Formats: sequence, structure tokens, C-alpha cells
Amino acid sequence: MTILQNDQFLKALLRQPTDYTPVWMMRQAGRYLPEYRESRKNAGSFMQLCKSPSFATEVTMQPLDRYPLDAAILFSDILTVPDAMGLGLYFTEGEGPKFERTASDEASIRALEVPDMAKLQYVFDAVSSIRKAIN
Repeated sequence: MTILQNDQFLKALLRQPTDYTPVWMMRQAGRYLPEYRESRKNAGSFMQLCKSPSFATEVTMQPLDRYPLDAAILFSDILTVPDAMGLGLYFTEGEGPKFERTASDEASIRALEVPDMAKLQYVFDAVSSIRKAIN
């Protein structure tokens, strides 16, 4: 098991005493960071940021390099799961996420695939990479 350099956040989650109140924030990474915008440009697309463990690690670590935060938030997108279920996620510039297929009635919901974890392997690879980068 990896010993973390900073376990204050995990201790707080377990209601154990901490030396200080740990800090993290939702949406730590994002467009407000110039380095994020550069990574996004280099990746070529938002989904490539999510699907590339090296880009996901880079973007996850950016706020931690900049601010005294106590937890990393995996850079990904919740819509990767319905994409793995066969809905065909894509992004349209200026409009946001869209699906090639929708699940709008009982038949289309029954037709959804159970996600094959291999289709989400990039998420697991990113988590492993981030754990190494944190320490």
C-alpha cells in the first residue's frame, strides 16, 4: 500500500484528528487555469484530455501544483460511463456534450450495454498515474 505524503483529507473523511482543516474544491482543474487551456489545446479535444492517462494526470495535478490543496480530484467526465454503455458521446464546440443515441424510452433503455470495464481502462490507468504523481 502506498503511504501518502499528505493524508489529512483521508483522516478527515474517517473523522480522525487532523493537524488542520484539509482543503479541496470541486472543479479544481478547468478553464480558469492557463496551463489547463494549454493542455486542452495540446490534447486536441476535451475527450482526449479524459481518455489519455498522461493528459488526465497532468490536468489533475495542475491545481495541486498551484494551490495548497489536500486532495486531488481525478480529471474525467461523468459522461464517460454512458459513452461506455454505447450512447456515443461527442462534444460540439459552443454547445457541450451530445450523444449519437439517446435513451428516451423503455426499449432504448433496455438496449443499453452494461459497461465493459475495458472501455473505461483509461480511467483506471489515470488513477494509477495520478497516485504516482502525487507522491
